[in-house]
Amino acid sequence: MTSPMPGTVLVVKAEPGQVVAAGAPLLVVEAMKMEHTITAPVDGVVTELNVRAGQQVALDEPLALVTPEEGTA
Repeated sequence: MTSPMPGTVLVVKAEPGQVVAAGAPLLVVEAMKMEHTITAPVDGVVTELNVRAGQQVALDEPLALVTPEEGTA
């Protein structure tokens, strides 16, 4: 997943290795008082988490990667 807007990561709700369901909130990005929750696109495992709370991010910057679990794709 990539950042939908330039802003600041407010909260990181997931961690690498965590099993998540599609739609599960992973982190929240804020810009100009608007918050956007980044959710898991598929059931799987968080294999990359490239940001931390308080970090500035750019538009389309990679934030996290959820890899589908074997046998669920």
